[in-house]
Amino acid sequence: MTIKETHQSLIKEFEAIDNWDDRYSHIIKLGRQLPDFPEEYRLDKNKIEGCQSQVWMYAKLINGKLQIYADSDAMIVKGLIAILLRAYSGFTPSEIYSTSPDFIKEIGIDHHLSPTRKNGLASMLKQIKMYAFTFKALAI
Repeated sequence: MTIKETHQSLIKEFEAIDNWDDRYSHIIKLGRQLPDFPEEYRLDKNKIEGCQSQVWMYAKLINGKLQIYADSDAMIVKGLIAILLRAYSGFTPSEIYSTSPDFIKEIGIDHHLSPTRKNGLASMLKQIKMYAFTFKALAI
């Protein structure tokens, strides 16, 4: 599945849920399904600035694809992380860097988050794009 197909799949998944209370429940469910975050990555240098909750994010390149690991101490944020990991982890740095996060607007998440959560989501997206940029530059 391409990165754009993955984003489209996320859009369809959320379109199938009628109201935002159920969508929030789904987001929390996705967060609960995240694999455990490796403790060796739970360092201050891996914390995302701009998030109301504590968020740790780490990425490495495996076989030319960016593998992203992340965790939070807040359930909604963990769910947002799960969405971002599905959207970006496992793709090449070029694919990630060149693909717009339009799927977030299409899902409508950005209109249903508090300003601080929205800022945190933007910070997480920025960090993912920075990982992609860095690993892409290292490959040149």
